[in-house]
This record gives sequence, C-alpha cells and structure tokens, in this order.
Amino acid sequence: MERVTISVSDEFAAELAEFMKSHRYENRSEAIRDLARRGLEEARVDEGAAAGDCVAALSYVFNHHTRELAKRLTDACHDHHDLQAATMHVHLDHENCLEATILRGPLGAVRAFAEAVIAERGVSHGRVNFIPVVLDHHSHAHGSVRHGHDHAHPKV
Repeated sequence: MERVTISVSDEFAAELAEFMKSHRYENRSEAIRDLARRGLEEARVDEGAAAGDCVAALSYVFNHHTRELAKRLTDACHDHHDLQAATMHVHLDHENCLEATILRGPLGAVRAFAEAVIAERGVSHGRVNFIPVVLDHHSHAHGSVRHGHDHAHPKV
C-alpha cells in the first residue's frame, strides 16, 4: 500500500472530523479513501471515461398537475423500459410526487435517459447516482424452463 501525505487547513480538518463522527469512521485514512474513491468515480462518469455499463439510481420530484407531464414521463419510461430495473412512486403532497428508479445498461444511454427526465418541465430536485459495473449474462433452468438474467459486478 502506498502512503500519501497531504496538508489541509484547520477548517478542512475540523470539517473532516465532523464528517468522520457523523458517518462513524474510526480513522482519517478510511474516511479520506472513501471520499477520494467517490470523487474519482464521479469524475470518471462526468468525463465519460467510465465507458461500458452501469447501474444508476435516478430520483426526482415532479408536480403531477403540470400539463401532460405524467404522460410524458410514462411514455419516456415505456420507450426506455430496457434500462429500468425497478421504480418506486411516492405521493408527497397534493401536487408533488417522488419517483426513484433503478436503471441498468450502457452508461451513455442511462445518462441520456436520466438527463432527459430531469430536464422535463415540471420536474424538480432531480439527481442521478451512477455506479460503473460489468454486466455478465447468465442462463439457467428452473425445472424445464430456461431463462437468462444479468449479474452486475461493481467496478472497483
């Protein structure tokens, strides 16, 4: 293992200590490693360097009274059903709904779909979290019925 030494301001050190406490880290090395890993992963995805497949969590709030929005969102989901693994819909109040969708597939397609949903008029608070993976297709039988499915292995 390689040792890296960094210098930080007193304010940054205090913020890191608070982060460690609130997230129950036992030491700075573990906290900084996790934060650096998260930052590097985001940079790879943002720069498009994480080519290949991913899983992603897309969450957004939308006003279901916005003209035709529910129909546009439903149509978009049907048009990209191959990217969706699961969706949860929650009614927040009389106007707003929260949807959380787990997506899986090629990074470019997943990113384009997520950005299109977030950009819809009437959608607010949209966010997507990408996790680069390797998808392996597996086939097996249950009795006499054979079927296939994908296993997603996170890239390290």
